[in-house]
Amino acid sequence: MNNTLTPPSRTIADLKAAIRNEARRVTSYDVATAAGVSQSAVSRCFKPGASVSKATFARVMQAAQDLDYTPNAAARSLITRRSNLVAVVISNQVTLHYPEVLSELSRQFGMRGMRILLFSLANEADVDQTLTEVWQHQVDGVVVAARLSPVQLAEFERRQIPFVLFNRSAREHNVNAIVCDQQEAARLMVSRLAAAGHKRFAMIDGPAGSSIAHERRRGVAERLAEIGLDAPLMVSGAFDYASGLHGMREIVVRLGYVPDAIICGNDVMAIGCLDTARHEMKLNVPEQLSITGFDGIAPAGWLSYNLTTLRQPMQHMTTAVAEMLTALIRDGSRGAERKLFPATVVDGATARLGPAG
Repeated sequence: MNNTLTPPSRTIADLKAAIRNEARRVTSYDVATAAGVSQSAVSRCFKPGASVSKATFARVMQAAQDLDYTPNAAARSLITRRSNLVAVVISNQVTLHYPEVLSELSRQFGMRGMRILLFSLANEADVDQTLTEVWQHQVDGVVVAARLSPVQLAEFERRQIPFVLFNRSAREHNVNAIVCDQQEAARLMVSRLAAAGHKRFAMIDGPAGSSIAHERRRGVAERLAEIGLDAPLMVSGAFDYASGLHGMREIVVRLGYVPDAIICGNDVMAIGCLDTARHEMKLNVPEQLSITGFDGIAPAGWLSYNLTTLRQPMQHMTTAVAEMLTALIRDGSRGAERKLFPATVVDGATARLGPAG
């Protein structure tokens, strides 16, 4: 690559005067003229990861600073036919209880020269209406943290827009996905609880429309059946604190006694369940009752809770989704890939666990 520098053809003062007289914005051509390089060299300097010499980069950045130049993303997208924008379709529940997910996605794509557009769902069932909004933006790809129907999957294919499912399963369809193994994690927690002698189980479930809740519920029920224990009493929840609080009360009323263990569909419900058990029912946790959560959110580790839970490797997962979608945008489809990440048990102070294995 030829990065030979030539003397500027016009001084900064001359260029500034011409720009003022013409009442226009500074362009990459002006920067190239001031720096004594080609216009394509200027473009490379503002493109993350592009090859350019240190000397060229220094001269271009100095000229850009002197002229107060800012690259025009819209104009660049017309040339490259890419907007460098990624849509992130995610539920309010995820952003509320796992805010680092959005922050980490933004950081990961930012490192790759891309920016995210957030499309927030009140409920996963609202995804169809949200996708109608996504189509109106010239995004290069989409991260979807919601369940997609076959019709919605087909629409991505028809529009030829790369997408990756984030922590959502579509096993019956051949699509790209980054997933924590929810079912296996739930099975692991049941095994550890059963190994400690727990026999009577209950579960505070997540929303009916949540694929994550479905996988966790399925894992609990299947593992209990395999080891010959009774099916757990299931009560419905909404992944919020109130669901844990009311769920704890409902379990005791319906059973007529306190079970050995309550598995909650996420940490927030587990915290509500724990507060009710300790402060309202005056139960000794974990001696009289084991309570577990799922996710590994920050409040679960606070000293007043120290929750026994299952932690999802969110940093590894967000890195993987950014790498996968960036490759799809750059290289096109190479066949669907599904990367599965394991959850890890956080042995806190709210449950009695047996040994792993």
